[in-house]
Amino acid sequence: MSAPSYTVWAVPGLPEVREGDDLAKLIAAAEPGLVDGDVVLVTSKIASKAEGRLVEATDREAAIDDETVRVVARRGTLRIVENRQGLVMAAAGVDASNTPAGTVLLLPVDPDASARAVRDGLRDALGVDVGVIVTDTFGRPWRAGLTDVAIGAAGVRVLDDLRGGVDAYGNPLVATVIATADELAAAGDLVKGKAAGLPVAVVRGLAHVTGGDGPDPGARALVREARDDMFRLGTSEAVREAVTQRRTVREFTDDEVDPGAVRRAVAAAVTAPAPHHTTPWRFVLLESAAARVELLDAMRDAWIADLRRDGKSEESIAKRVRRGDVLRRAPYLVVPCMVMDGSHTYGDERRDAAEREMFVVAAGAGVQNFLVALAGERLGSAWVSSTMFCRDVVREVLGLPGSWEPMGAVAVGRAVGEPKARGERDVGGFVVVR
Repeated sequence: MSAPSYTVWAVPGLPEVREGDDLAKLIAAAEPGLVDGDVVLVTSKIASKAEGRLVEATDREAAIDDETVRVVARRGTLRIVENRQGLVMAAAGVDASNTPAGTVLLLPVDPDASARAVRDGLRDALGVDVGVIVTDTFGRPWRAGLTDVAIGAAGVRVLDDLRGGVDAYGNPLVATVIATADELAAAGDLVKGKAAGLPVAVVRGLAHVTGGDGPDPGARALVREARDDMFRLGTSEAVREAVTQRRTVREFTDDEVDPGAVRRAVAAAVTAPAPHHTTPWRFVLLESAAARVELLDAMRDAWIADLRRDGKSEESIAKRVRRGDVLRRAPYLVVPCMVMDGSHTYGDERRDAAEREMFVVAAGAGVQNFLVALAGERLGSAWVSSTMFCRDVVREVLGLPGSWEPMGAVAVGRAVGEPKARGERDVGGFVVVR
């Protein structure tokens, strides 16, 4: 039995591609010896030129803006973005090299459709069933250098899912999914080169990864879904998104909350600024349902007693109590507390009041850090002030020292559905410049 092998070569003789050219006919004329099972690798640049994606643009940055869906990371003028095709890459794939002055080349609108068109055209021209991959050059996180990857595909098994099988030692494979299309794209790049004027290559000998006229997911299957992407944002962008995406969540799923995620959020909370190098934060984690019910029942009774003393009707009291049920609907509660250990006493009412305000501000900064960190853990939260109105009750039920001042309660859990989009706020309305 011969060892597995394949052959890859660049296709010479292709003319300069222009808008409206039929790529399949050009490739067929330059490489008429294609056979069933070959994989044809087509550089995205010539697909874009044929599809009229060369556009006037005196400002490349503006063109990148137009093609960008979201910024993933930014360093100086370099931007890693998600583009309209769903690809995360530098500069949205906008190319200003080897194009006339004042123009840029955009990626194909639908690279999978581009691959299908070339595959169908080669079948019509040569009567062969080949796979086609549209390639582009990417950098990769944590790795130096560039390589070609598949951004469009047709008639190619882009992913080889080995999960459920076993390795040579009988160990189960539980996470092994091979990016076959990317490996083929990189193989072709070895012979095409970046400056050799050879935009098409052919791989022969791997017919098992091609063929079929059934459902074809294309290279889109290589794009990781947002929910599975652990590295969706760069550092500063992740912080900014956690801050801006934090919402008050009032409806939670029944999913359990990872206590480790809450503790990581507490670790972020206690990095907040505080006066006199103090640590004025304490967080009481109510992880058992019994503890939550005991606290909330005691707080409800205290609240009802207060409302009755205020002369509220029973109907009004019932409505108010129902509005406070957000804490009961959460699978996890946290009671942040302020302690004034290390505070100064001046013997002056004005200065002592200011001292307390500094600690209250620091406590609030710690809670904000906590809420933002929870958002970074994909946990929803609602900071409710109720414990501040019955601090003695809270301290008694939870067995807290008298010096601990409960600063509300935070409901924590997975949000039911996506939060509503927050309306745009004009920063100018919150800024005074002197």
